[in-house]
Amino acid sequence: MQSEERRPVLVRLPTLFAGLFPDAERRLELSVGSVEELVDALDERWPGMRDRICDSTPAIRRHINVFVDGRRATLASPLRPGADVFILTAISGG
Repeated sequence: MQSEERRPVLVRLPTLFAGLFPDAERRLELSVGSVEELVDALDERWPGMRDRICDSTPAIRRHINVFVDGRRATLASPLRPGADVFILTAISGG
């Protein structure tokens, strides 16, 4: 069994990204320590993904939500080994 320190985080990407990044996995494991490191790792695998998740300030885009273990996160949010991360697109309309 893997030790707690070595367990990666589980990342789930939104369905919307499948059309934008056809080779991207919808569910993957990454060994990262923060949401910002996670975004960098995703962008390394699929160039351009950072621009879909983050704006130029840099912050998570207004229409994207990142949840870590059920709580809304920012780029600075730490990720514990084994964390469950969901990247979701916001639903809006009138």
